[in-house]
Parts: sequence; structure tokens; C-alpha cells
Amino acid sequence: MENSSVIKRITGRGVVVRGADIDTDRIIPARFLRTVTFENLGAHAFEDDRAAGDHPFDQARFQGASILLANANFGCGSSREHAPQALMRWGIKGFVAESFAEIFFGNCIAMGLPCVRVAAEDMQALMDAVESDPAQEVAIDLEARQVSWAGGQVAADIADGPREQFLKGSWDSLGQLLDAGDQIESTTRRLPYVAGF
Repeated sequence: MENSSVIKRITGRGVVVRGADIDTDRIIPARFLRTVTFENLGAHAFEDDRAAGDHPFDQARFQGASILLANANFGCGSSREHAPQALMRWGIKGFVAESFAEIFFGNCIAMGLPCVRVAAEDMQALMDAVESDPAQEVAIDLEARQVSWAGGQVAADIADGPREQFLKGSWDSLGQLLDAGDQIESTTRRLPYVAGF
């Protein structure tokens, strides 16, 4: 039986969010960080940008999209985990961008949200294609290291470590810890410095 945490391929419709250096404060404004849980953050993704009108997250043609397409340095700024949480709760299951901020990338990987990089010219072609036909399927193939859509496919890059975590289902460190509860208890009982606690 295959590990349910294995992620080899993500498919869905794309949503185009153009612009470089889109930071985590734009993704989820700071006033929403006071929440105790992440549950309702999806409704507030890009809240301030959306207030200006005509944001892709509000356009009917992109509703139900699950792959976010972005330009360079997506997710820069503060390290808030709320940013990928908000996007995931809006419906995003994977990201394709020219590049990602390192902490945003790490937070996404820990949540099971693949982030792959493509060349700037390839991203332009992909964004244009999705804006032209938002109903088409976009696929992130981690095994083949490529992104495809109705009009073509391009090479996609993801570091070997995170890629292997997805392909082997080992990205969910908290899940692994919870699954190992019996082993942890057994080890704890054998540790002399834990005795009595």
C-alpha cells in the first residue's frame, strides 16, 4: 500500500498572480495573525490587494483554481506560516513561480504544498496560456520535474531533498512523529533521566 503522504503530481486549474516580490504581508495582512487557528484565513488571502478591486482571487474565471502561478521571489518578507496556510485554505495545493522566498518555501514543504521553479520566459508563456484559457488543467509533475498545460510543458526545478520528501511521503514530520508514538513512549521509558516524570 502506498503512503498516503506521497505526492508525485498535482493537477488543477491555475490562478495567475502577477508581480515580483509579493510578500507575506500582502498574502495575509498582519491584522489576521491574531487568530488562534488557521481555519478562516483563506477568506482573507490577499485581503488588502483584493480591496483595490479586480484581484485574480476574486475573478470568476479563477474560482476553484488550485495551482498558484507567480513571478520572482514569491512569499518574501516575514516568516509567517499564516501565508501558506491562508493560500491552502483558499484552495491552493501547489505553486509554480520563477523563485520563492526560502522561509515561505520551507513552510509550504512542511504543509505538503509543492513549490516548483520555472524560467521567467516559461512562466510568461504559462501565465499567458492560463489567462487565455483558465479552464485548462495545469499539472506539476514532481517525478518528471515538469509543469504542463494544454499548450505545452516546461522544465520545473525543485531541490532534491524536498522532491524526495514528496515522492517518499516523508514531508509530514508531525505526522511521522504522531505515528511513532509507541516507539517514543518505549524510548522514553528506557531513558534514566526521564524516570519519575
